[in-house]
Amino acid sequence: MKTEERPTGPPPTRRRRHWTKRANPVAGLGSVLWLAVVIVPIYAMLSASLTSQDKALTGNPLTPPTSPTLDNYNTVLNSGFGHLLSNTAIVAVAVVAIVLTLSVPLAYVAVRTRNRWSGMAFRLFLLGVAIPAQAVVVPLYLLIAKLDLYDSLLAVILPTAAFAMPVSVLVLVGTLRDVSEELYEAMALDGASPQRMLFQLAIPMAKGGISTVVIYSALQAWNGFLFPLIFTQSDGPRVLTLGLFNYVSQFGVNIPALLASVVLSGIPIFAVYLVARRALVGGLMGVGGK
Repeated sequence: MKTEERPTGPPPTRRRRHWTKRANPVAGLGSVLWLAVVIVPIYAMLSASLTSQDKALTGNPLTPPTSPTLDNYNTVLNSGFGHLLSNTAIVAVAVVAIVLTLSVPLAYVAVRTRNRWSGMAFRLFLLGVAIPAQAVVVPLYLLIAKLDLYDSLLAVILPTAAFAMPVSVLVLVGTLRDVSEELYEAMALDGASPQRMLFQLAIPMAKGGISTVVIYSALQAWNGFLFPLIFTQSDGPRVLTLGLFNYVSQFGVNIPALLASVVLSGIPIFAVYLVARRALVGGLMGVGGK
């Protein structure tokens, strides 16, 4: 029998395709325009916050201040800004804790329970995405008054967490659907209970979605305005969004101090976004699941 002779030389190298990057002037122009739309208002806000009140309404808002001053920031810091910041932080942390405690098990049950009733319950739960807060603010007001929670931080925390739940469950369901079924089956063969699979498999594999839920619910609590306005009255439970009214009076508006307060209140949430922006984008990309 004849044996086939194998080549003894080095294996032939595969030719790699070199992809050439083509210029896209339309996309570049759109990026520049979008950057201008974002940067110009921020620059105008920072510039006005460094201007004295008598010069706030005169001149071009895009012109740098001739004599910048930090008096507006001192005014804000000496007007109870620390109290407003602590209340807002308490609301944000409480909302995130409630949303995570409830939405993670709900999403896990929606993914792992394969029957008609769980699917119907999940679709019914997602109807909350289509219900605006303005449509139910009067029933919520009556409910909070009956529970004797009016003019307290709980009156802000509970509705905010409730309206953040549907989107949070949707994000987590999309993330948990990407977990391989073989991993669940392997843990089931080892005798793992559903609770153990939740804490040792589902939650570690859903870190991206959980990070997205944390940022989303924290933003909802930090920027919330309607619920603090309707459900609080005194200065005790006042948050940052309501603190902006401190610079509005019947005689006028202290525009530089108002903008300085906006700048200071936006720094913490902007820092959180810079730290967790990759997790936020990654979690939102997994909403659709498999």
